[in-house]
Amino acid sequence: MANKLHLRVVTPTNILIDDDCDMVIMKTVDGDTGVLYGHQPLTTILDLGKLRIIDEGKEKDSTLMGGFAKVNSEGLTIITDAAEWPGDIDIERAKESKRRAEERLKASDGRDTSEIDHSRAEAALKRAILRIDITGTE
Repeated sequence: MANKLHLRVVTPTNILIDDDCDMVIMKTVDGDTGVLYGHQPLTTILDLGKLRIIDEGKEKDSTLMGGFAKVNSEGLTIITDAAEWPGDIDIERAKESKRRAEERLKASDGRDTSEIDHSRAEAALKRAILRIDITGTE
């Protein structure tokens, strides 16, 4: 039996996963990074993106809303603001969030954006798109 990587994903409100797996692929600020058992020590900043957990030939995905990852001899620990399984996402709420963010961005085109926080709207749009994408709906 192959050695397994221990994965722990912690948010401010819960522990998404605390289990062993074969491989994890996470989006860092430098691009996608894959981690296997025995990976060299690493501390990295995470970007908003999909967390891919591979075990015994099956892949399980979740959202990952940024954060930090640390790989050491004990495994991989991810600390993030938020992470969700596809089944926990309210797709209608995500679609509405996407629509509102797009409206805010469209309203700010070519105007003084003092009333509209452009970067917050962009971040909200990215989160909504990720949530919609991971559920497999359009």
